[in-house]
Amino acid sequence: MELSAENPVVRVVVQDVTLPEPRPFGRIQSRRITIAPGAESGLHVHNGPVIGSIETGTAIYQIEGGEERVLIAGDLFYEPEGGRIARFDAGPQGVTFLGHFPVGADEEPSIEFP
Repeated sequence: MELSAENPVVRVVVQDVTLPEPRPFGRIQSRRITIAPGAESGLHVHNGPVIGSIETGTAIYQIEGGEERVLIAGDLFYEPEGGRIARFDAGPQGVTFLGHFPVGADEEPSIEFP
């Protein structure tokens, strides 16, 4: 569907994530995160799911055991709660992204490096 006088708003689903285990959320914290060119995040795990979108630059993204993907501006990503993220490494220009962290009302989003 295209924008027109009759259709001034177009909504397109670009990502639809089913959580493996439903969990109550009390809030969602959104962060703008910038990683320097070529910096590596290292293997990490979050205490809740992370949903995000790349604003600028590129990132190499890989869930442990999964396929490596290069994310560019406009791409979306999902990191499952407790999932082992093998790579979220900045490309040669660095990367800036929005990360949305749904957590319980009394929780803070956290990251661990096993």
